Amino acid sequence: MRVRTKGYWLYLVPSLLLFVAVIVVPFLMNVGASFTRWSGVGTPRWIGLDNYTRLLADERFWKSFQHNVGLIVAMAIVPTAIGLVLAAALFDYIGRRFGARTASALRAMYYLPQVLPVAIAGVVWGWMLHPSYGAVNQIFGLDLDWLGDPDLALATVMAVMVWFQLGYPVVIFMAGLQRVDPAYYEAAEIDGASWWRRFWHITIPQIRPEIFVVLLTCTIAALKVFGPIFVLTRGGPGNATMVPSYFSYLNFFQKSNVGYGSAIATVLALIIIVVTFLFLRVQERAE
Repeated sequence: MRVRTKGYWLYLVPSLLLFVAVIVVPFLMNVGASFTRWSGVGTPRWIGLDNYTRLLADERFWKSFQHNVGLIVAMAIVPTAIGLVLAAALFDYIGRRFGARTASALRAMYYLPQVLPVAIAGVVWGWMLHPSYGAVNQIFGLDLDWLGDPDLALATVMAVMVWFQLGYPVVIFMAGLQRVDPAYYEAAEIDGASWWRRFWHITIPQIRPEIFVVLLTCTIAALKVFGPIFVLTRGGPGNATMVPSYFSYLNFFQKSNVGYGSAIATVLALIIIVVTFLFLRVQERAE
C-alpha cells in the first residue's frame, strides 16, 4: 500500500515544480523587493520596513481597499445572489416547462460575457458609456459622464462587473443542481410548495458547496481585479476607481518605485491568503 501511495506522488512532481517556479519563487522575490528602494534598474538598496510604514500611512492605499469592498459586492455577492435565482429558475421552471435546450441556450447567453476577452468587453463598454456618442445616454436621453464623473465612476464599473461576472455562478450552480435528486422537487410540488419555497428549502441547502466555491473564487477575483480597471478608467477620475492591484502597477511601471509596488502586492497577496483560509474554515464548519 505504501509503494502504491509513493507512486502517486510522482505524478505531482511536474505540477509541484511548475508551482514553485511560477508562484513561489516570484512571490519570494517580490517580498524581498518590498524591503528595498529600487527603480527597476541598478542595485536595490535595503530599507527594511520603510515601504510598509509608508503603506500604513498612505491614504490612497486604504481608499483603494474601500473600492475593493465595492467590487467584492459587485463581483461576488450580487452575482452569486442573482445567479442562484437564475440557475434555480432555469433548472426548476424553464427546463421543466420549455425543455432542456431552452435552459441550455439561456445559460450560454448568461455565460457569454465570461468568454469575451476583458480588453474587448471593456472597450465596448467604454464606447457605450461615452458621454457624447455612447449608446446608454442616447437610448435613455441622458447627459452623464458615466466613467468620467467621480461620483458615478465606481458605481458604473460595479454595474459592468455584475454583467461580466454573472454567467460564472449561473453555470456552476446549474451544474450543482444536476446532482440534486429530482424527487425532492416533485415531492415538494405535490405538497403544494411554491417555487420560492422549493428554492429556499431545497435548492440552496443542496448546492451549498457550490455557493462557497463561487463566493471564494469571485471574492479573490475582486480583490485582484486589474483588467477592467485598466481598460475602463485607469483608476480615475481622481482615484475614484483605484484598486490595490492597479495602485501596485502604477508604482511598478509608471513611477518606477518597484519596492513600494512590491509592498502593495505583498500585502494584497497576504490578504487573499487570509480570506481564502477564512472561507475554507467557514465551509468546513458548515459541512
